[in-house]
Amino acid sequence: MHKEKTIVKVGIADLNMVSAPDVIRTSGLGSCVGVVIYNLNKQIAGMAHVMLPDSSLGKQATLNEYKYADTAIDILVDKLCQQGIRKSQLQAKLAGGAQMFQINNSSNDLMRIGKRNIEAVLSKLNEHNIPVISSDVGGNFGRTIEFDPQNGQLKIRTITKGEEII
Repeated sequence: MHKEKTIVKVGIADLNMVSAPDVIRTSGLGSCVGVVIYNLNKQIAGMAHVMLPDSSLGKQATLNEYKYADTAIDILVDKLCQQGIRKSQLQAKLAGGAQMFQINNSSNDLMRIGKRNIEAVLSKLNEHNIPVISSDVGGNFGRTIEFDPQNGQLKIRTITKGEEII
């Protein structure tokens, strides 16, 4: 019985898991970074739509841990390890982190959320010793991404460049 491919959606400041033949998708990646952590042998992947670099900046009493690079990546790694995958078997791909608005004052790094999101994600993946296999980050355009855990392909759609696979 051939299983239909389902698209599992990940919202903004959200994360989810998927296993083949299903694929996982998030759209509306501007300054946000889409982080995919996966294992090809088990054909399992997790995706987080990271909005902000650092949960210590969160002022809410109840923190959405999926919103921040530092907490979302820890959660994804834990969820994948609960599937019986060793951390050393994980790989990552990422996209997003665009600079969507013109910034006149070049010294104001706080406004460069895209750049800071990318740095926070890379730093956290490095902390877990998870290699980044490929990435499509920066620029000044939004992205929609879709990951297929069966072949490890990350499909990226943009209005400017059309579709590419990394």
